[in-house]
Amino acid sequence: MPGKKSLSIEDLIKNPGVQAATSNENMELIERRLNIPPKCKLLSGRYTKLIDNDHFKFDIHNDASKLLPDIINNKVQMITALDTADDAFIEKYCRKLTIGIVFSGGPAPGGHNVIAGLYEAAKNANPETRIYGFLLGPDGIIENESIEITADLVAAYRNLGGFTMIKTGRAKIDTKKKVALSRKTCKNLGLDALVIVGGDDSNTNAAFLAQEMIKDGVQVIGVPKTIDGDIQVRDADGNVLCAMSFGFHTAARAFANAISNLCTDSSSDVKYWHICKVMGRVASHLALEVALQTHANMTLISEDLADYTDYKRINKAKEKGTIDYTAYGMTLRHLSRVICNGIVRRAAVNKNYGVIVIPEGVLEFINEIQVFILKLNTIIAEYNETHDNDFHVNFLLLDDKLEYLRQLARRSREDASFKIWNTRDDELFNDIPAFFQEGLLTERDSHGNFQFSQVETERVLLGLVKDYLNILKENGTYKIGIERSYYKKTLEQEGLDPAFFGPILFKNYDGDDYLLVKESIISVKTLKQALVKAGAISAEEDVPAAVNKIYKKSVPNFKTQIHFYGYDGRGNDPTRFDCNYTYNLGFTVFSLIANGSTGQMAAIRNLEMDFSLWEPIGIPIAPLMHLEERKGKLTLVLEKSLVDLNSVSFRVVKSLRERWLAATPDEDNYRRPGPIRFTGKGEEDKPITLVLNALDRAHQ
Repeated sequence: MPGKKSLSIEDLIKNPGVQAATSNENMELIERRLNIPPKCKLLSGRYTKLIDNDHFKFDIHNDASKLLPDIINNKVQMITALDTADDAFIEKYCRKLTIGIVFSGGPAPGGHNVIAGLYEAAKNANPETRIYGFLLGPDGIIENESIEITADLVAAYRNLGGFTMIKTGRAKIDTKKKVALSRKTCKNLGLDALVIVGGDDSNTNAAFLAQEMIKDGVQVIGVPKTIDGDIQVRDADGNVLCAMSFGFHTAARAFANAISNLCTDSSSDVKYWHICKVMGRVASHLALEVALQTHANMTLISEDLADYTDYKRINKAKEKGTIDYTAYGMTLRHLSRVICNGIVRRAAVNKNYGVIVIPEGVLEFINEIQVFILKLNTIIAEYNETHDNDFHVNFLLLDDKLEYLRQLARRSREDASFKIWNTRDDELFNDIPAFFQEGLLTERDSHGNFQFSQVETERVLLGLVKDYLNILKENGTYKIGIERSYYKKTLEQEGLDPAFFGPILFKNYDGDDYLLVKESIISVKTLKQALVKAGAISAEEDVPAAVNKIYKKSVPNFKTQIHFYGYDGRGNDPTRFDCNYTYNLGFTVFSLIANGSTGQMAAIRNLEMDFSLWEPIGIPIAPLMHLEERKGKLTLVLEKSLVDLNSVSFRVVKSLRERWLAATPDEDNYRRPGPIRFTGKGEEDKPITLVLNALDRAHQ
């Protein structure tokens, strides 16, 4: 109203309505904090007891036996609930403890609930037990930087995402000096146990620390954390002990919701191909789950590409009496053709849009890339040794380096014994975009390794895809399909006879609902030539406007939007599945500590089953170790799990690829997973990959 005096900014800020609207608190947050996740039946007793299980066997590496002698013979430990126990057991179980916990590596939704579960279990056993959280990851242990975990702190972060309570870091306790400083920290705090929450490297670190600190009486327990889902533990007989690390379900759901929104956008605006790269450098579990959650038009699974066999090349080589080893494993060129084929087929039914999901580490599974790296490393090393000079100094420009490689290819044609770089190598290398060629030819790190993480995977593939689509466009095989009724209406509005012009313009006029302009018509000039030749117009006449309009609609324009999904998903508030999973992991950790275990990984068995069937267990870490090249050296590490191509989940995705590509006139098959919700009752209770893989177990 005119003349009414406005509130001052100070009064506005004090206004209860403004304070409520701008508060950090909201109903979702309040409900999350108040919710206490359920406990597994086997963790619900007053006490818990461990039972060694000799049924599960492991193939133990000799180096693991030598380096981890005190924990190499650990057994899988089953946890069972006790309501009563003898005095000696109770005294030990309920003794006052001092426990340290640290987050290591990237965040994963649910970490705070590991602390919450551990805190509650420990305080239930003995209220005087103290728990310290080391700040900023393993550096907090090395530098003795910690805070004491309190009930208020637990309540403030219960069911919330991130590792905000104590932060995280990527340091490793991997030198004698760091181990000595860590041992000093444990002694100063009087720690009875140290809990390391992390991925494969962190749990590897936990095993070595358990070995180092066993004489100090400090127990070390690991907890499997990674959104990549590549910590999956099986015994030597294939029995599943840990089906999935925590954080995976939340990240996959977060990515899936965002990518589902792009599916909706794509099919609404009908002009973009959304290229979605998701985290997962070593394994494609996230991409597989996203495919199941969204039904994106195309999803690449790295492990599947590595398993590819080009039978045409094999048969051609057989006819010549030779073996073509390059036929095993997907090449970049062939992969780009596979993607282009899907794009062209969708365009033919008027769907010049779609969504492609690409795992972050897909290039690591392309055979030729691995071969290129090995060959180029050898070429560069031999050049430096032979010429007593630096390859990168002598060949500063990319063109200079490429010319040197061409010289090597010519030499291979003249000298059959020279095989390090042949003509086919040169041809394949020249198919790669220039920026990636530059990357493959840059100086290596101090260990001589090429760093895949620095490569923009999607740019590499898109460069090849765009180049090949242009070729297909020029030869007339990449066209937008024209709906028959639209064609008929457009021509009739100008008084033209659709039945007359149809056979002149389209190669499938007598058949399909979507009409494809003939491959010979690739420009306005060739369009006019076709019309003149058929007697539809004279050489002096212009192409009818309606016909020209139809032609222009048939010309595709490949537009892309590129997206990366990683940090947003790992910072998401956890799903109920991850909340429940991690809370029970915290109780499992305490059970292992209270019962005297060390060198074990806390896990929940039967995650793929109903919650009532979940079984908390301790898995020995040392027997899981194997040798792997890290920074140019063979090192004992926990093995990452790749997508199993024989699993039900992958086989289902593979069988549904054609349906999800939806290169037909029918509607797309997109699935809407929806956002992660904590309120309401519509939330799914576990990853789809686990649901499907459980079907396989049910029939065993």
